[in-house]
Amino acid sequence: MSSELPELKIPPPGPRSRALAARLAAVESPAFEARRDARASTSGAEQSSIVYARGAGSNVWDVDGNRYVDLTAGFGALVLGYAPNAASDAARAATDTLSLALGDVYASETKVQACEAIAALFPEPGARVMLGLSGADAVTCALKTAALSTGKPGVVAFEGAYHGLSYGPLAACGLSASFREPFAAQLGVPVTFAPYPASDDPRGALAVLETSLAAVRAALKSGTIGAILVEPLLGRGGCVVPPVSFLPALRSLADDAGALLVLDEVWTGLGRSGSMLACEQSGVVPDLVCLAKGLGGGTPISACVGRARVMEAWGAHGGSTIHTGTHFGSPPACAAALATLAAVRGGLATRAAEVGARWLDELAAVAPVRGRGLMVGVQLRDAAHALAVARALLARGWIVLTGGTRGDVLTLSPALTIAPELLSAFGRELVAVIR
Repeated sequence: MSSELPELKIPPPGPRSRALAARLAAVESPAFEARRDARASTSGAEQSSIVYARGAGSNVWDVDGNRYVDLTAGFGALVLGYAPNAASDAARAATDTLSLALGDVYASETKVQACEAIAALFPEPGARVMLGLSGADAVTCALKTAALSTGKPGVVAFEGAYHGLSYGPLAACGLSASFREPFAAQLGVPVTFAPYPASDDPRGALAVLETSLAAVRAALKSGTIGAILVEPLLGRGGCVVPPVSFLPALRSLADDAGALLVLDEVWTGLGRSGSMLACEQSGVVPDLVCLAKGLGGGTPISACVGRARVMEAWGAHGGSTIHTGTHFGSPPACAAALATLAAVRGGLATRAAEVGARWLDELAAVAPVRGRGLMVGVQLRDAAHALAVARALLARGWIVLTGGTRGDVLTLSPALTIAPELLSAFGRELVAVIR
């Protein structure tokens, strides 16, 4: 497991990164280059891309030979770090044995085992599982399940939440209106947005909680809401931690209205927030949970897992209503999920809680911070400052992302296996960059 400090041979991005990035810009969607240009204009700092060559543990090397410490871990997906690890070894072995079964027609033994292991994560016996490839797949499945189970198409979602960009999840994506608005006429899902309460809000936790819950109650009065879709902690929205009574209150409101409580644990689950599922920390049993990112340790796989009585709606149509895809539940992905679940259950979730708590304390001496486990948000002055800080950190060999609804937060989601010494070293670099 590689846990080395950064080593820069040439200021990034080097000439090979620049050349490859230019070739990519000539053939890729222009959206990404336009975003870099806009960020450069906002921050006053260059935003040209480095190009990865290889990774190991918590380190990444670019094509110019620079070594970085990655505090993003593939948007939080690489919970075991970069290969080799148990998940990558399991996926490789499964590929050599059976690369693809026949989806929902003829399953592999590995899929059977993976579905059993994922169902066992749910805090109530008898749970049923539907697999996919991405977090957006899992959320899509959850929205479909809610409509089938309740007969109500409406959704309550939250400002600042990110659920994916395919059409069902996009309708409920509260992170940025610009993601939704060009496609509004095609989305179809009726969504009402409520504010997401933050326990560290300067207006007071109880006040912002009541404002949020009042908006949810108002939406539920229509009688058309089949799902309350929520992240237990906002991930891309800035690692926002809600008041402890938030999820229990939503559970009660959903029950009273005949709606389902759907938890998007794509980011918070699988040890990231210090437990197998973040909802364990509030004692809430949801109707549906969406998992992805860390589930495959870097191999694409997702799952929507839910209560048996809720999932029964899929069987009420004689099998004519299904949600599936060619590569859903492939043997390599299922093998990777089994290995990842074993590793996280084997102590990584507890480690994330302990290491993350110490890291939060260290970073709190540098800047305002929030989060839980190894999902940490560092609050900065504004979006321009956050982008400039992120770029300055890259120049020192540290890979971070910006997030939050205003783009003013560093969102940190390192591998659950990262050495604490690297986290402490980052804190010292952050001091130097900010001050």
